[in-house]
Amino acid sequence: MSVEREVLISLLRLTQSGDVLIEDVNKVIRLPMDVIRDLLEKFQNEKLLNLQSGAIKIPRDKRFRLAVRAISIGADVERVSAFLRWQEFEDMAAAALERNGYSVIENLHFKHEGRRWEIDVVGCKKPLVVCIDCKHWSRVAPSALKRIIEAQVQRARALADSSPNINLELRCTKWDKAKFVPVVLSLTQARFKFYDNVPIVPVLQLQDFLSQLPAYTGSLKYFLKEFTHLG
Repeated sequence: MSVEREVLISLLRLTQSGDVLIEDVNKVIRLPMDVIRDLLEKFQNEKLLNLQSGAIKIPRDKRFRLAVRAISIGADVERVSAFLRWQEFEDMAAAALERNGYSVIENLHFKHEGRRWEIDVVGCKKPLVVCIDCKHWSRVAPSALKRIIEAQVQRARALADSSPNINLELRCTKWDKAKFVPVVLSLTQARFKFYDNVPIVPVLQLQDFLSQLPAYTGSLKYFLKEFTHLG
């Protein structure tokens, strides 16, 4: 058993609803208190959490960093993902996009053709508009995956068709043209990496995917939108 891994998993489980006491971690994993304190101080030095008067405080963005750390040292992805909230998953996608120079909007709501649409995370970096659907799954049947992909394709197409929209502040509308790329992000590796040229990206591979995306966009499904600027 990796002591560090088990402490990380315990922290994720115990802090789902908020702050937790150090003694609560001790009750769960039954390790010597000095061992737990040493690890918690290590995590605090690495800016993964904050210790205050015997309490452990882990902001939402740092919980996902804890999860990634646990997975990187051998924790089971599905076990870890069970302790993550939807919003934390979306925050991680947004943070990855921002690190790669994208302007980001989370939970984008818009109307098109009399229907309301929502995209979990949208990132804009000329000439790309990456439209991400975050799926908190462990396993999914091929038929369900097909429906998930088709729904995300419809969302990306609707966003492209409805742009520019006076109710949305998308940087891409100031460009001459944009490529709207539908993407599905999963916590674990799906059975397929692509469906109908739409990528299904495990969250731990998102950074690599984004760094390579500009070179491979031509082989993916996307919707091209050209903008007309007056004056």
